[in-house]
Amino acid sequence: MSTRGLVRVADVMATRIHSIDGLATVAEAIAMMREHGVNALLVNRRDATDETGLALISDIAREVMAPGRSPDRVHVYEIMTKPALSLHPDMLTRYAVRLLMRFNASHAVVADADRNAVGLVTVRDLVLGQQAET
Repeated sequence: MSTRGLVRVADVMATRIHSIDGLATVAEAIAMMREHGVNALLVNRRDATDETGLALISDIAREVMAPGRSPDRVHVYEIMTKPALSLHPDMLTRYAVRLLMRFNASHAVVADADRNAVGLVTVRDLVLGQQAET
């Protein structure tokens, strides 16, 4: 927790980020999610001018599994969210929750001032972490 008693995104974010290339198949993404026990993967930027993407298990369910598409024939870039919503690590959790709710998002990338991903945060992390703030 922060020294002033306010909970910031950096206090509740996951710092262990698993990433994948957008050209990988959804089958590879599923295998990586299963291996690491996560339901979101950061999709790497192609270069400094590109934006970070997010591939969520819900994207796979909605875009691949429900319509009966083959995970071996669909690439991550086809189903990912890009640009991903990003938050600054110093943002208070109460404002981060509001922002995610406004955009109906369940996850956000936590990025530093140079736009490098330093963490990943979920609505769950923010809501449970915010309780220390009240």
